[in-house]
Amino acid sequence: MLWRTRHLKRRIVLVLLLGGGFILFISNKLSKNSKLVPDDYEIKHTLLRQPFEWQPKISEVQLGEGNSTKKQICRNSVQGKSLIVDERGYVCNRTSVDPHGCCNVRRGSKSTSKHRCDTCLKNACCVVYEYCVACCLKPDKRPLLQKILTNAREGLDIALGSVSDHFELCLAKCRTSSMSVQHENSYRNTLAKHCYGEDPPELQALVT
Repeated sequence: MLWRTRHLKRRIVLVLLLGGGFILFISNKLSKNSKLVPDDYEIKHTLLRQPFEWQPKISEVQLGEGNSTKKQICRNSVQGKSLIVDERGYVCNRTSVDPHGCCNVRRGSKSTSKHRCDTCLKNACCVVYEYCVACCLKPDKRPLLQKILTNAREGLDIALGSVSDHFELCLAKCRTSSMSVQHENSYRNTLAKHCYGEDPPELQALVT
């Protein structure tokens, strides 16, 4: 009987030692892993160091062997059903986009225009997404966008603060966001909901 009691006590001590060691191991592991997750300061520091280009260099492609002519390669807004805006600020019909992603700017191409602010209001909100981006790309919008970018990075807005150039900033800014809606289920303004400025769309008056 005495032997059994001693054996039981030894097992209890052994279990306690093993349990304590396991708890220390887990807590140490979690402590190390927590250091891998950046805090707000590190995120902010990373965003502030993110390089940004106001005038990104347009890529070019050589047109065939022995051909000295080069053609620009453009990024564009991609998703528009009828309109496309490229990174140079040109807006055109989808049918006027060349194989390299640029709006056709040849003489006589009436469907192509640059930095047009059609459908945009004085509050920097526009009805059409592509015109919002084109207007946002105008050089005179740089001071406004510089302020918006700085505030986004200071405020830890990763989606907006991590963009790398003027075109990406305008694409991101003109997309509808939480600023565009009210009560989480309806647009503040069902028409002019694409904004490149600081303020959200103006609230539409309710019709009763």
